[in-house]
Amino acid sequence: MDEIFSVITNNEDETMLVADKLAQTVGKGVVFTLEGDLGAGKTHFVKGFVRGLGSKSLVTSPTFTLLNVYEGGKYPVYHFDMYRLSSKEEAEELGFNEYFDLKNLDGIVLVEWPNQVEGLINCPHIDIKIEKLDGDKRKIIVGSKS
Repeated sequence: MDEIFSVITNNEDETMLVADKLAQTVGKGVVFTLEGDLGAGKTHFVKGFVRGLGSKSLVTSPTFTLLNVYEGGKYPVYHFDMYRLSSKEEAEELGFNEYFDLKNLDGIVLVEWPNQVEGLINCPHIDIKIEKLDGDKRKIIVGSKS
């Protein structure tokens, strides 16, 4: 991963604000992967991102549904949680690979737990790593992968 920037946030609101501002800088056809331990703030990041696109959708973790779609903003957001999947093949059987065809992507994709489906995301993408620090502090590292 080539680091683009990193930032330390002090609470969930600041984490959401970083995502909000980042969302305002991208167009459709962009894929983001979100890495971090349980409770690191990946879903809060998505909440801020969706808000930054102007959507008022209620953002929840798609742990049991695997995919939530948020509309009403500048672009649709496809929010994946791959935690319950065990392989790239399992994700492909569900048809998820079509969301990583950037030429035909009509929105923005955010993928939590991308390591569960290693090899599925073969397109250039932005990698977000969220590290827990003391208390509610987080270090957010934004980088690119091709």
